[in-house]
Amino acid sequence: MGIHYDYKSTRGAKAMEKQAKREKKLAERRAKKQAKAGFKKEEDKSIPLDQVITLDHLTNPDKK
Repeated sequence: MGIHYDYKSTRGAKAMEKQAKREKKLAERRAKKQAKAGFKKEEDKSIPLDQVITLDHLTNPDKK
């Protein structure tokens, strides 16, 4: 009866450990997903091929 007695007496503690482990893993996934979503690509600042490159494109820092 030793094995069965031990199982029932520790069942609650093991369930709480599993739940904590599950929540920890879920929190890590959420943090990773938020970090990935927060990191966005910068816009492509290249000039389209159909436009002619002028001096204004090269020297004006305010123009996008």
